[in-house]
Amino acid sequence: MSSSHQSINLYPESVHKSVLGDPEYYPEIDTYVESIREATKGFGTDEDALIQTLGSRDIHERYLIAYRYKETYNQDLKDLMRKETSGNFGVLIKLLALPIPDAEAKIINMATKGLGTNENLLWSVICGRSNEEMELLKKVYFKKYNKDLSILVASELSGVLKKLHLACLQAMEETYDPTYHNESKAVEDADAFYAAGEGKWGTDEQALFDIICKAPPTYLQMIDNAYVDKHNHNLERALEKELSGKGKKAAIFHLNMKLNPYQTAAQHIKSTCAGIGTDELGLSCSILRYQHVLPLVMVEHVNISGRTIEERVVSETSGYYRKLLVQMIKVAWPDS
Repeated sequence: MSSSHQSINLYPESVHKSVLGDPEYYPEIDTYVESIREATKGFGTDEDALIQTLGSRDIHERYLIAYRYKETYNQDLKDLMRKETSGNFGVLIKLLALPIPDAEAKIINMATKGLGTNENLLWSVICGRSNEEMELLKKVYFKKYNKDLSILVASELSGVLKKLHLACLQAMEETYDPTYHNESKAVEDADAFYAAGEGKWGTDEQALFDIICKAPPTYLQMIDNAYVDKHNHNLERALEKELSGKGKKAAIFHLNMKLNPYQTAAQHIKSTCAGIGTDELGLSCSILRYQHVLPLVMVEHVNISGRTIEERVVSETSGYYRKLLVQMIKVAWPDS
């Protein structure tokens, strides 16, 4: 179980600091920039060199490479990757060519572009975030696409999914205060959760979402314990009974990203490879987004599936795409 007083951040602290001011470069960054330039000069593209340069760097280094490439050659690195690559490999390498907040904004854009909405991809990005990174994502998305993320979500979704996403976008998680978030308050909120769901005819989804969005993880666990004491099952089971379809999946994902974030991320990676065929876009985005916390996710993935994430990737993918994903995993856990 998570004992954190706040939802986990997916970005390293260095990225948060870089967003606040001009990035601080070091000589190796210029070397990486030149390697990318050489790999894309002339006829054809050296995919192995791109994997070695972009795929072998961590989130912070890629952040610096993207900015430095633009400064040096007056061209966005993502535009170069768009021209030079294609397929699943091309999609992922283009995301790697963006600073991670911009990459997540791009993922949201991809999920809502064209006919229909990729709801699974959208809720995996928007649900279960820390306040700090939600606010950063909203700012970056508006800067890139000149559109408020809440307005986008309201236009793309409906019903339960819309209510949940709009609640998540408010970044309403409270700061944990043990004098306020105490046992008696947890019992009150457990009762309120029951009254809004299993204890009434019909379901007040907004009330349920307000509780799971506002409660910091430590306190949400207290509410969960109080609910089990009274009703012999937990909040996840209550959501399973009261909701349906993708709204149910998204709400449970949000709940568990607060209670068991690394196990939930591992389960999400596993889900992209479930059934007939692999959801390559979902797999790419999950490895990219969870890379900073991947060592902890990998432990949970072994626990729930009996094999490593690398073994899963090798069995589900091929070619340069497989090599790129494996390299990203090795960056997070060199001994994998």
